[in-house]
This record gives sequence, structure tokens and C-alpha cells, in this order.
Amino acid sequence: MTDSAAQIAKVALVGDHSPNVVSHTRIPLLLDALASRDRLVLDAYWVPSQDAEAEDAVRGFDAVWVVPGSPYRSEAGVLSAIRTAREEGIPFLGTCGGFQHALLEFARNVCGLTHVAHAENDPDADDFLLEPLACSLAGHEDTVLLEPGSLAHALLGADRTVERYSCHYGLSSHADTLRAHGLRFSGWDATGAVRMAELPGHPFFLTSLFQPELSGDGSQPHPMVRGLARAAVEHSAQRSVSRPV
Repeated sequence: MTDSAAQIAKVALVGDHSPNVVSHTRIPLLLDALASRDRLVLDAYWVPSQDAEAEDAVRGFDAVWVVPGSPYRSEAGVLSAIRTAREEGIPFLGTCGGFQHALLEFARNVCGLTHVAHAENDPDADDFLLEPLACSLAGHEDTVLLEPGSLAHALLGADRTVERYSCHYGLSSHADTLRAHGLRFSGWDATGAVRMAELPGHPFFLTSLFQPELSGDGSQPHPMVRGLARAAVEHSAQRSVSRPV
């Protein structure tokens, strides 16, 4: 068996694929770069948000990547995929809308905040976890300050980074409750607004409001994407060992 063959992992791209979403068009370039530069081969499958409603939609995958492109056609499907990855130890990356929905899933299913809502999905709700940003970040770059000792800090290898955004919504409330139940906020902007979160103790669970897919020209995968790929390959190797002969 060749080294490259030994490093194949199956990844679910959860979201509603569109040629009009720049980050979606970047993903094939990133996958090619991971294979050629890092010898990390990801066998990627798009899982539309409505298909993700099925209980076993992302079981059997080595990683789940909830990609940008909200509002998703099915909030329930995206939340179900995130919950499966979180509870079953499947490496997970959530970017932009994936970040927002990862916080929503954690708030509802871990913190017991069953009525919190995303203002984009449910504008008439009484309790918003995610609301419009005071200043839209769509099309902007901004500095992200990283928490020392966090997964985000380890992957990026710096105390700060400048990243590209394409979003209008962010965390607006209940941050202390999410933190008290084990979620770690590991990246902020200069005003202290949360821009990254992760789950300690999970094999790989990382989210960002910015879009690492938009870093550079797509020829060099962002460290977060490379980190997910490595975690996926490790997950694949562990599954291979545990399979009955």
C-alpha cells in the first residue's frame, strides 16, 4: 500500500452547494492542494442540509465540515450533523454559518437553552443566540486574537491572524453559559467579540466566524483546513484498526 493510499479519509461537506458561494468553489482547490502538498487525500462528499436530517447522514465519515452558505435550507439538518460529530467524536470544522450553527447546537443540546434562536432563521424569536453584527463583516478582513494554549493557537502558530469574512451574524448572548458548559472561546476581534470556538476533549472540534476557505488563492490550505485533514486521516486510521478482519 502506498503512503498516499494509506492517508485517504472520507469527509462530509455539509451545506447547500452553490457555484455562487466563493468558498464552495475554493474547496476543490484546497482538496487538491492537500493531496499534492501534504499527501492528505480527502474523499469529499457534499451532503445537502436537507439530506443531513437523516439520523445516519454523517455516520461513517472521518470528518464533518459545515461550510458557509447560510441560511441553509434545513437548519435541523445542519444541527443534526453537528450533534453527531460532537457526540461521536468525529473531527469537525464549522466555518461562518458552520460556526453560528455549532454554537446554536451546543446551546440547545448541551446547555439546555432550547428556545434560543438564530435571527437569520427565526427573526420573530424571543431569545436570540445569534443576531446581526453591529457592522457587517461581509467582504472584510479583520484581526483575530488567539487564546494561548488553544487548538486555534496551536494550528495557526501565532497570537493573532488576519482573516477574511463574509458574514452578517455573530454571537450576541449566553456566552457565559456556553463557556460554563465546556465550550472554549479561542479567538476574538479587537473589541472582544467572539470569532472562534472549540471543544476541549474532542478529537478535533473547531469553528470560526471567518472563512479560512478564502485565505490566499486556494493553493495553500489554511492551517485550520490542514488540521481538519490530519484529524480526518487519524480518524480513518483508527477506524481501519477497529474494523473486524
